[in-house]
This record gives sequence, C-alpha cells and structure tokens, in this order.
Amino acid sequence: MISVQAGLAAALAALLAQYLLGPGAHVFAPAAAVGTIATAIGQRARRAFELLVGVGLGILVGDLLRFLLGSGSWQLGLVVTLAIATALLVAGRGGALVGQAGGTAVLISALAPVRSGLELPRIFDALVGGLVGLAVVVLLLPVNPIRVLDRAAAPIFTVLTEQLDAVAHALTTRDADAAVRALERLRGLDADVGRLNEALTGAGEVVTLAPARWHRRALYHRYANGAAHLERLILYARSVARRSTTALQYDEPIPAALPDAVSRLAEAARALRRAGRSGEDLDRTHQLTRESAQLAGRAWAQCVRSYGDGVITDLRTAASELLRATGCEPDDANRMVRTAAGAGEAELHPPIRARMLRPRRHTPRARRRLRLERRAHGRGDMSSRTRAPARGERRAGAAAGHGPETGPSHDR
Repeated sequence: MISVQAGLAAALAALLAQYLLGPGAHVFAPAAAVGTIATAIGQRARRAFELLVGVGLGILVGDLLRFLLGSGSWQLGLVVTLAIATALLVAGRGGALVGQAGGTAVLISALAPVRSGLELPRIFDALVGGLVGLAVVVLLLPVNPIRVLDRAAAPIFTVLTEQLDAVAHALTTRDADAAVRALERLRGLDADVGRLNEALTGAGEVVTLAPARWHRRALYHRYANGAAHLERLILYARSVARRSTTALQYDEPIPAALPDAVSRLAEAARALRRAGRSGEDLDRTHQLTRESAQLAGRAWAQCVRSYGDGVITDLRTAASELLRATGCEPDDANRMVRTAAGAGEAELHPPIRARMLRPRRHTPRARRRLRLERRAHGRGDMSSRTRAPARGERRAGAAAGHGPETGPSHDR
C-alpha cells in the first residue's frame, strides 16, 4: 500500500507542479511527496510541515550568508553548518526539518551563483509535494487502520500467549529451564511494542483526517485503550515467568490449579485479540479472566510458599490489567478479580471461611455467664470507691442540680 501511495503521489505532484509552476524539471515536488509518504506511519502531517519549515530555514540562512560571505567551498561548509545548527535549535532533534534545511542550504550556496531564482520554486515544490502526499494518504488511498493495528499487535499476542502456555507447561513438568526460555522470549517483545505504538499513532492520524475511515473510530479507541494495559500485562507475564522459574529452582510445591490459571490467562488474551479484530463483545474475555483468577485463588488455598505466592499475586494483577484492557474501570476490575479469587479459595476451605465470617451467637448459658461476670466486675469496682449513695440521696442530688448531666454546683 505504501509503494502504491508513493507512486501515485509522485505522479500527481509532478503533474501539478508543471501545471502550477510552468514547464521545467520540478524534481523536488515529487521528491517531497514521496518523502512525506515514505516516513513512519503516523508522522506524515508532521513530515510535510517539517519539509516546508526546513526549506524555509535553508533558504533564509543560505541567502543571508551568501550575501554576506560570497560563494566558495569554505562558505558552503559554513552555510550548511549554520543552517543545520539553526534547524536543530528549532526542532530540538533530527528529522526532515534538519535534512531539508541542510540540503536547501547546499542547493542555494552551490547553484545560486550560476542560476538565479531558485528560492521561490523550491518553496512551491515543497508545498505542492507535501500537500499531494497528504491528500493521497488521507483522501485517495487511506489505509485500513484496524488492519494496520492488527498486524502490529499480532506478534505481541502470539508471543505473549505462547510463552504463557510455555510457563504453564514448565510448571506442570517442573522444568525450570523451559520457564527461563519463556522469560527470555517475553523480554524480547520491546521492539514489537514500539512498532505497535507507532501503528497506533498512524491509525489515529487516519481515523482523524480520513473521512472514509471515520466509522473505524470506536474500534480504534478500543485498541488504543487496550494498548497501555497490554504493555503492563507483558510486564506481569514476565514476572510470572521469573517467579515461576525461582519457585521451580527452589523446589517449591506447585498446586495443579496454578499452571491451569496461567493457561487460562493465555486463553483470555487470545479472546481479547479476537474481540479486537472482529468488534464482538468481550464476555468471553471476561469469563476466561475470572476463571484464571478463580484458579489462582484455589492454588493459593493449597498452601504455596513464598515464590508461588508471588506467582499468584502477579497472576491476579495481570488478570486485573487484562480486564482494564477491555474497558473496565480499575475498581470494577479489581473487584471482579477479588471476587473470583475468593470463590476459588472458598472451594477448598468453606467451613473455615464460614466460621471466620459468621457472627458470634450467645446461648442462654453464655448470656447468664456474661451477666455474672459483669456483676462481679461491677462489685469489684465499687469496693475500691466510696459508698454509692442511696436511692433517696440520688433523687435529692438530682433535684439539687448535681446529676450526671449537670455535674456538681459551683458552690460545692
């Protein structure tokens, strides 16, 4: 698609430049169009703007220094140095702006003495090429943003789910080396995550500027919302693999429910990708994620040790991130995971949990014993104090204003 877009943009830019600027070799117009399209997806509008600014800076610095210093080899080197330095000060980094500033400065310094009038055609060529390149990618041949995102996300989901299954198999067979290999594969996903972020930027540009792709905005926002949580899910998957390796190396007990929980999390990630591609509902993803948390809770109730407990903690956190990737609020996702994990724990120890949560009930014998204890305690307190006033004295004191609400009088 990019090659077709670039070919069409080059032809249209050359044709339009000859029509608007007159006959001649308008080389820079198709070159600018191709440069706009061939840049990283998602940066094409910025690329076109940088082309124009870079050309303007190159012409400004080149003409000014040529007027002050004249033409020659050392003047050419000084012009390029100052043009690129100015572009770096403006842009703060390298890119199309810096390259065009340096290239235009070379063109002005080298060719202006033998051919006048290069400045204005250069600016118009950059403008025509940049606009034609944008028009091709936005109006004539816009890419399918969801297809771009799916291709960028495919290797991430493939490696993530396969290595989670590998960790589950390593826990089942107690193979620490297999868990180490899965961890290394999960650590190699950084480049794929970077490409996914670039694809998200490009898809956002398409669904914002291309009217033919506006109907894809809802699905794009679902992808964009899930991308951040997908990165965190990868981090917790790495932690699951690392702690699983350590638990196996220390020969800790591995309950049968623990590898099942890891496998169920991998199935939930696959369901999430299928839902993102087709736009279907996320009920299947939610169900599998809750099952993973429930199995993790069941494994915790089977007396795991320190590193096994860490695996379960990371599994529950990963399940929460997966639910948040589907659009759940953080509190809702955490509550769903806690509820499912608690149900898994209660499957093995319902009587203990019931007694822990059941309120205490006092039998008649217990209530009678409690009354006797309170009465004995009250007598012990009164023995260390002054004699309590009689009923008549209490009434007289209350009538005189010395009750517990008012306190003693000022006279006394």
